[in-house]
Amino acid sequence: MIQCEINLLTYIVDNPYHVNSGVNTMTDLLSVKQLKTSFATREGEVQSVRGVSFTLKEGEVVGLVGESGSGKSVTARSLIRLIQSPGRITDGQILFRGEDLLTKSDNELRKIRGNRISMIFQDPMTSLNPVVRVGKQMTEVIRRHRKMDKSAARKEAIELLRQVGIPSPEERIDQYPHEFSGGMRQRVMIAMALSCKPELLIADEPTTALDVTIQAQILQLMQELKDSTQTSILMITHDLGVVAQVCTRVIVMYGGLIMEEGPVERIFAHPQHPYTQGLLRSIPKHGEEGGRQRLATIEGTPPNLLHPPTGCPFMERCTHAMEVCKQMPKYTETAPGHRALCWLLDDQGREQQQVQTGASSEEVEK
Repeated sequence: MIQCEINLLTYIVDNPYHVNSGVNTMTDLLSVKQLKTSFATREGEVQSVRGVSFTLKEGEVVGLVGESGSGKSVTARSLIRLIQSPGRITDGQILFRGEDLLTKSDNELRKIRGNRISMIFQDPMTSLNPVVRVGKQMTEVIRRHRKMDKSAARKEAIELLRQVGIPSPEERIDQYPHEFSGGMRQRVMIAMALSCKPELLIADEPTTALDVTIQAQILQLMQELKDSTQTSILMITHDLGVVAQVCTRVIVMYGGLIMEEGPVERIFAHPQHPYTQGLLRSIPKHGEEGGRQRLATIEGTPPNLLHPPTGCPFMERCTHAMEVCKQMPKYTETAPGHRALCWLLDDQGREQQQVQTGASSEEVEK
């Protein structure tokens, strides 16, 4: 298989905020098993998530990546049952500390959602009420989940704003969302998400639409907060640079399925799935001779999940596609904690590629 040598690999090693995952002996906080979520349309069911399974451990930061339509955001919202009609979760289990969230009543789930599990959404302006002062919005959340009186909740809100780096929080707490910059609004959302001291924080594209400087500050802030609170984080993003900066493990989704999963260092250095390899090749490389270079792209379009393929969803865009790819492959573990869904890793697939290309078995395995 192709080994993608990219500048971000060096960044992972040198970055002081990146934690080496090593051997993972932490306890499972979240265990997702064969999750399926679909949306009813006039044409039929769009199968957005088609049997996703993964775990997230205590104190771990996991990146869930993929291009638009891969199913990553639907997966994230499914975890806390924020799928609205015509969407529905059709199958699977979502075990949070061993308890299946899909069997909980609405009242039981409300005690978990926003309290033990919090979520940061992509656009803070759509999450914050523009006509209500930031302080009032924060104190309402704190009082609802932590049973504080108004005075204590206000003090807690001010302290949270201070912790996320908002200057003069005693004054800014009484301002409206439009009086904050985009980066500061995102800091407010992080403060609100952390106000109930959650065990799991789901961050859905938290740095999208922010400039590079503010993005770096937000990511550094989230890493520092994770280190100080031991909150587990599931980071939903299309940006592998974000994954390199803050995550210890990465899950790559495409066509509603997990294509590859493993430690960040391993996947960046030894990507096993052609889709992952394509994503890594598309990352801008800085400091190369010759100045700017045209970015690599993955030709083609994602599969139609109204009529999803019965085989590998990446087959139509894959330069290694074979006849056997019309069948769904099985996951192959290529190293401890590193698995990929690809026929190239299976004996049957390697034999077929060898016949198809005339390559030797050693060349096929590279």
